[in-house]
Amino acid sequence: MTGATATTWPRVRADGDVPVDTPRVPAREAAERELSDPRYHENDPNLLQRALDRFWDWVGGLFDAASGATPGGPLGVIVLALVIVLLIAALWWRLGAPRRTPASPDALFGDRPRSAAEHRTAAEAHAAAHRWNPAVQERMRALVRALEERTVLDPRPGRTADEAAAEAGRSLPAHADRLRTAARSFDDVTYGDRTADEAAYLHLRDLDLSLITAKPSLTGTSSPGGATE
Repeated sequence: MTGATATTWPRVRADGDVPVDTPRVPAREAAERELSDPRYHENDPNLLQRALDRFWDWVGGLFDAASGATPGGPLGVIVLALVIVLLIAALWWRLGAPRRTPASPDALFGDRPRSAAEHRTAAEAHAAAHRWNPAVQERMRALVRALEERTVLDPRPGRTADEAAAEAGRSLPAHADRLRTAARSFDDVTYGDRTADEAAYLHLRDLDLSLITAKPSLTGTSSPGGATE
């Protein structure tokens, strides 16, 4: 029509659908950018929470499905839940529970130096109360400290019971086997989570008393002329 403003209609596609007006695309993009602002998501659950929510939804779905299929109805669901809990606990104990392993050998003595007499007094007090583990520990410390006081062993911080037994066994070969047994008893109760008894303590006490008068062997020491005695 001449002189009139023509109205432009959206072009119809061949399949008959009307295309989406192009101004709507920037509007949608602007809305998406606005909703991506972090302040809109401050209270959203984190990844772990979402995973847990999905897990419990899944468990709930299993129970809902089992409530109709499990013999006994609700009671059957309760039994099934208990079985699942027991299985999870068994798996946790088998795979996730900390395993009790012997600790690495540590220094025989603590930070505060004590004399052999002090260790013996402590050992006898524990033995009188039938506390055999600390009695064995204190008697082994008394034994090694006495050897240090007699200079059979050189005082050396950080020495373990096994090291002390091996070094003392070289100077006192007649007692080497009993020294190794004593060190093993100390390690068993200190690091191996074992329980000592009166016999173990008496063995250590008798060895300690025997070593008081034992004389170190001079085998292997050099004489002034270079020969060995």
